[in-house]
Amino acid sequence: MTPSDLDTLWLALCTVLVLLMQPGFTAIESGFVRAKNGISVAVKNIADLTTTSLIYWAIGYGLMFGATGAGWIGMNQFAFDGGGGGYSAVFFLFQLAFCGTAATIVSGAVAERMRFAAYVATAAILAAVIYPVTGHWAWNGLERGEANGWLASLGFIDFAGSTVVHGVGGWVALAAVLVVGPRIGRFGDGRQRIEGHDLSRATFGTFLLWIGWFGFNGGSTLVVSNTTFLVLINTTLSAAAAGVSVAALSYLFHRRLWVRSVINGPIAGLVAVTAAAHVVTPTGSVIIGLVAGAVLLAGDALLERLRIDDAVGAVPVHLFAGVWGTLAVALLGDPAGWGNAHGRGDQLLIQLVGIGAIGAYAFTAAFVLLWLLDRLVPVRVTAADERIGLNAAEHGASSALYDLVDHMEMQRRNGDFGRRAPVEPHTEAGQIAERYNLVLDRVADETRRREQAVEQLRRAKEEADTANHSKSQFLAAMSHELRTPLNAIIGFSEILNVEAMGPLGNEKYKEYSGDILNSGNHLLSLVNDILDLSKIEAQRFELAEEEVETATLACSVVRLVEPRAMDQGITLDTHVSADLPSLYVDRRAIRQVLLNLLSNAVKFTPPGGTVSLMAEVEGDGRMALSVSDTGIGMKRSDIPKALEPFGQIADTINAHPGGTGLGLPLARSLLTLHGGTLVISSQEGRGTTVVARLPWERVLIRRQDTLKQAG
Repeated sequence: MTPSDLDTLWLALCTVLVLLMQPGFTAIESGFVRAKNGISVAVKNIADLTTTSLIYWAIGYGLMFGATGAGWIGMNQFAFDGGGGGYSAVFFLFQLAFCGTAATIVSGAVAERMRFAAYVATAAILAAVIYPVTGHWAWNGLERGEANGWLASLGFIDFAGSTVVHGVGGWVALAAVLVVGPRIGRFGDGRQRIEGHDLSRATFGTFLLWIGWFGFNGGSTLVVSNTTFLVLINTTLSAAAAGVSVAALSYLFHRRLWVRSVINGPIAGLVAVTAAAHVVTPTGSVIIGLVAGAVLLAGDALLERLRIDDAVGAVPVHLFAGVWGTLAVALLGDPAGWGNAHGRGDQLLIQLVGIGAIGAYAFTAAFVLLWLLDRLVPVRVTAADERIGLNAAEHGASSALYDLVDHMEMQRRNGDFGRRAPVEPHTEAGQIAERYNLVLDRVADETRRREQAVEQLRRAKEEADTANHSKSQFLAAMSHELRTPLNAIIGFSEILNVEAMGPLGNEKYKEYSGDILNSGNHLLSLVNDILDLSKIEAQRFELAEEEVETATLACSVVRLVEPRAMDQGITLDTHVSADLPSLYVDRRAIRQVLLNLLSNAVKFTPPGGTVSLMAEVEGDGRMALSVSDTGIGMKRSDIPKALEPFGQIADTINAHPGGTGLGLPLARSLLTLHGGTLVISSQEGRGTTVVARLPWERVLIRRQDTLKQAG
């Protein structure tokens, strides 16, 4: 049938609608990527349409619709001359728009990391040697109602290009993303989805594609007929069904609507119905759309699992949904509309052959050619350019948001937070920059405040260190000065206390001299404790380490305390085995520790009570020296105060006056110098247990065993 003027006008209108899909693709792709790459995607969309238009005019149309060479390739009509005008010219424009659609599919998949020149080369490869060849197999002779390509001769049906257009674009996109690799940070440790910066724009793109698809599918009838309007109905219903399917399944499995999938859903339905729109009923188109939604989600999950990074979901939408739609011709189409005598089984096999042949050629050719191109000139931008964004890196295009991000990155690198970010009025980026500057002001204020606080702390520390040093020097000097007269007092008191000394043999004078002697010894002990504590605080206490028999040391201390315990009617128990290992310690220091602990225990134990000393090697090799009593004990809250120098508990001062509060602090400090610890447990009215532990390195038997093992 010769096309009428109405047919020509209809095809021209549909061509315009197909070209309207280009801004739709641009909106979707630029909305799905980050702002720093939005301009780059838009430029690529312009470049692929201009490039493929020229190549398809010069080479592609002839390869696709020229006189067939054995059903494999066209042999004439290169550099198409208009074909005499009218319907032939409009048909050429219609097919040129289809070629541009196939190429544009690739740009979204490889967005954000493919070089501009490499992408243009990819579009050129698709338009020159991939799309026209596979198109010849399925559609050669279409404008004349003939089936000249080898696939068409078998009975392969793809009404408007679920496989011929969208499948080819999807296969090339898959090859390209495999060659170029995933975006930085997309997979691996801490992997995450990379969200688009303007999903509203992407949604607008979906609506543009939906409108443009009326030309894509409606124009594929090539003439105006009753079938034309059925095709339009099926196109809409499939898109709607896929949108509902994606939304329902997304909520069912994830309890939320994945926005990108919801936006892509109707497009998957449009792709799927494109192969069978002329041979299915409206009910069949709804089924196609519902399944297409599920195919889209499954395809997204598959790519995620395989770590294939498709920036906009082009492969699931165009390739996977296109495969399903091509199979749906045999599964849901009306055999009477196929135009051949095949049953469903035979037709399904033919559809599989067509999908396999076109896919194998498109993917292999694209992958091999891109791999070779990558060996010559890298198809991927550098990591630095990818982080900056292709807007600026490849096109020198700036924006308020980019300027803000660049300023923030500069501050991150050089640490100069004094400069304020540039504010572009009346823009979202300007509002962010304004708030960012307020944050910088607050940070600056907080930094100054904290610097002032740190300076005050530094000065206070210096003053405290100076005061502590002066105190230590004063205590050391005073202790030295006090020791000389105290030693004289003690010496003469001992002489005066001898019974044979004439009149001083009087019991009364002996009592006085004994009091002087006891007071002198007490004062000397106090001076020694103060001097030792001041040396420890000044970090000038040096340990005179030597091998010390544990049992001998413990028993010598017990003998010193025993007379006082007997005078107070206190039982002194000693549990110290003679075969305990020796210690490598400062004899005087550990002796002082035990003496302080036992003296305290006797002091705070009432008559009739018991004080125990036990020494043992614990399971982890440490030596534990424990002093327990049945004395007055203390509250748990009072234990920290008992460990402070000169810190005494009110109840104990009232009951036992005369203490200085240096015994426990000095014991803990001397143990710390040995790497040991002091642990106190006490119950008010029931007694106290103090455990002094020395590390296993101080226990000689453990040291020897370790040395033997090391040897």
